[in-house]
Amino acid sequence: MERDVAWKKYDDAALDACEALAADYITFISENKTERECATAAIAAAEAAGYEPLADCMAAGTPVGPGSKLWACAQGKAVILAHVGSEPLSLGLNILGAHIDSPRLDIKQNPLYEANDFALLDTHYYGGIKNYQWTALPLALHGVVATTDGEIIDVNVGDDPADPVFCVTDLLPHLGAQQMEKTGAKVVEGEDLDILVGNRPLVIAEGEADTDKKKAAEKDPVKQMVLSVLSGKYGIAEEDFLSAELEVVPAGRARDLGFDRSMVIGYGQDDRVCAYTSLRAQLALGDDVPARTAVCVLVDKEEIGSVGATGMGSLFFENTIAEIMELAGEGGTLPLRRALSRSRMLSSDVSAGFDPAYASVFEAKNSAFLGRGLVFNKYTGARGKSGSNDASAEYVAQVRRIMDDADVSFQTAELGRVDAGGGGTIAYIPAKYGMDVIDSGVPVLSMHSPWEVTSKADIYEARRGYEAFLRDPS
Repeated sequence: MERDVAWKKYDDAALDACEALAADYITFISENKTERECATAAIAAAEAAGYEPLADCMAAGTPVGPGSKLWACAQGKAVILAHVGSEPLSLGLNILGAHIDSPRLDIKQNPLYEANDFALLDTHYYGGIKNYQWTALPLALHGVVATTDGEIIDVNVGDDPADPVFCVTDLLPHLGAQQMEKTGAKVVEGEDLDILVGNRPLVIAEGEADTDKKKAAEKDPVKQMVLSVLSGKYGIAEEDFLSAELEVVPAGRARDLGFDRSMVIGYGQDDRVCAYTSLRAQLALGDDVPARTAVCVLVDKEEIGSVGATGMGSLFFENTIAEIMELAGEGGTLPLRRALSRSRMLSSDVSAGFDPAYASVFEAKNSAFLGRGLVFNKYTGARGKSGSNDASAEYVAQVRRIMDDADVSFQTAELGRVDAGGGGTIAYIPAKYGMDVIDSGVPVLSMHSPWEVTSKADIYEARRGYEAFLRDPS
């Protein structure tokens, strides 16, 4: 049952559409490298497509019905879009669910220090990374700082060509004999992933009256220079790090990969490639009224267990659907439970692409290959499918029919050889309502590295497949 390469079926119009989508996708992941940025961009795109804030409808008691388009947001880091269909919501929803967080380095709350004439920021890595991959490459700093007077300061340094960048240093090979004897997990320790942010000392002018400033500059002159820059550019004091969310991400734009420009290399494609294609599929409904209400869920914290107020494990999704049903005249616990149990979901998350350089960890006939289209994982998990949602045979057949009817190229896969490792997604969380859920997404090379690789054909097929799923009335 080998699947054919999707590129072979494209005519000139399809090739143009694929390239246009990829170009827009490259811009999206280049400009949105944090969950906050992705959420903001998703809301802006939704509002441009006619979506209204659910909060405003709730405040005004505005009734919703077929054709209503609504958005909701949790703490600026998770978004739900809903396009109300012609059928009652209690008959079920068609849902796309992806996550917009990605592995990275987070700045600690008390991070800034000076050591041997260098100023550094202490970090704590987020999600599953190989520490050594984050050394000796240009890094950017994105996020927000909340001050005690209520101001929210946006920080974005390192992605504008005029900006400085930062880095985690590495040891030269001439002195690295002992380091190279360590296992991959220990070559660079997590506590050593501090980013270099300065080397110039603050010089206090003669006659400076501020004695405290003088003493600080004498003790840690390079640190004080960094604080002087932060104060002048952003109005940030050292205490403000206590209430900051600052993320260290690779600097630079995503780009075409290969002589044939058939692939994309960029940061955060797990899982923004599925979030982007899910968002575009949702918005592609336009002003059409689907039979079943179409929902796009973009959540945070998947990389650390889908926890917290903005993860899929929170009540944000359930509460949002309950509010929409109330405004639609279908309020109540029982209609909500019926709606959720009768819903269908594609858990839109990436899959491991077969890599011939590491073929030993894959089982080829049950692997995802770049260029062969949207991937469906009936189950994920580790060892004996531990931690997995396992989609029913009946639901897999239904999804196959939807993809075949829309001429979407798709493939099926497992996450590597049995006992080679494993992983999970958000699928098991909505499945607890009794709804049908299956993992589906784009295959990725170098997953969780600073620069991941995807195929433009798979991105295109994912967007087409997601739209076909949202439109399916059965």
